[in-house]
Amino acid sequence: MRYVLFYGIILGLILAKFSRKNFGISFDAVMEVLIGGIVFGIIGARTYYVLFRLDYYLANPSHIFRIRDGGIAIYGAIIAIIIFVLTYCKNKKINFFDLADYLIPYLALGQCFGRWGNFFNIEAYGSKTSSILRMGIETASGYIEVHPVFLYESICTLCIFIILSIIKNKRKFEGQIFYLYFILYGFVRMILEGLRTDSLWFGPVRISQVLSGLLFVIFLTMYISADKAASPKREKE
Repeated sequence: MRYVLFYGIILGLILAKFSRKNFGISFDAVMEVLIGGIVFGIIGARTYYVLFRLDYYLANPSHIFRIRDGGIAIYGAIIAIIIFVLTYCKNKKINFFDLADYLIPYLALGQCFGRWGNFFNIEAYGSKTSSILRMGIETASGYIEVHPVFLYESICTLCIFIILSIIKNKRKFEGQIFYLYFILYGFVRMILEGLRTDSLWFGPVRISQVLSGLLFVIFLTMYISADKAASPKREKE
């Protein structure tokens, strides 16, 4: 599992190094953000997961740090990484949207590789199905065939990476790629979360599904607003 994610990081670095559009961001800054992002991303992903299963971890505190057994949440990682990058940009006097637009496609690529960790941990799968894409797993109650939700998301995030990489070379306004990532991923995750059987719940709702829907609406609104604001400038050019 660790090696799959490692290969994704290396591929992302290579592609970032030779990207046609880096918006004036140095590769040294990329490396600094990568190192900090990995550290804060892991902390944020685990913290998010633990908070929404707090009863279990209060009863089993020694399990909090057993990340190798699974139990991390991508939204926790994204929140922590964004906070870190905002702080980094403020200290280094770097435009946040330039850095975000440059690097956010590679986050999608990292998710594409990272989801295969769910395959090895036998997690992030869906309900029973007879679909041609079904995956067989062994559970405590025996053999079942389920939706390979991790595979669906891996394919979708690869498509998101390709879309963002193409659009990045024709960016119309600052933040366009950043906003578009959350629009696309929010929509995909909102749909796929409904198939999962291991969602984090808050009362009667799936946390990630609700959050995905909110992100989709919020960032779509921000995208439309930013595009309208940039239109007069594009017309003058």
